[in-house]
Amino acid sequence: MDRRGFALGLMTAPAIGPAVAAGENMASFTSGGATIAVEWFAAATGARGPALLLLHGADGLTYGDGYRLGAQVLAGAGYHVAFVHYLDRTGERRVSYATLRERFPLWAATVSDALGWLGGRPEVDPARLGIVGISLGAALALEVASSDARVKAIVDYFGPVPEEFAARRPKLPPTLILHGEADRIVPVANAYALDRLLTETGTPHQMEVYPGQGHGLTGLAQFDSANRASAFLDRYLAKV
Repeated sequence: MDRRGFALGLMTAPAIGPAVAAGENMASFTSGGATIAVEWFAAATGARGPALLLLHGADGLTYGDGYRLGAQVLAGAGYHVAFVHYLDRTGERRVSYATLRERFPLWAATVSDALGWLGGRPEVDPARLGIVGISLGAALALEVASSDARVKAIVDYFGPVPEEFAARRPKLPPTLILHGEADRIVPVANAYALDRLLTETGTPHQMEVYPGQGHGLTGLAQFDSANRASAFLDRYLAKV
């Protein structure tokens, strides 16, 4: 699962300083009795404003540097970003597909707790919280936002639709769907299914499917997706 497409694509956002090394600006909160690590990236403005949870995929921190680069760029664009190590809830470094189904609700509960922690920070406007989710992280974003009105916007990078999600007819916040047409890990049918659901429920949303792209965006698709994500977040989490 190559996350370089996510990180490099976001480099179309305003330029920022040197990379933040792993382990700097660390914070934590408690969820389900476990300590959940958070890598914190303050907005370049330094002012009180909108904030994002950044949720990695099933690879955990295997591509941590790519996620951190993406978080940096979002911070450079004016968003406080919390890169949440939600797998700490179950003591894993990567997801085991044998236990994914049973542990998914635990991770979702941790993401919900992360929203409370994020909204309680003094530099964050709790009325302007969003989630950028990649793959499994996007599925968690959808699951949590379906019952948590604190989430005001979602950016879904090639995420699977949670089981029996459409049958629940959830009301979601504005959602941007970005998916590769040739994705063999999370088939593009997930993007079309979510698009149908959002259309049927009258939810503001946008979708872009990239021909020839797989599970991770490369080339021009990187930059196009980054521009779309930036414009979408600015629209629904206006930095005012």
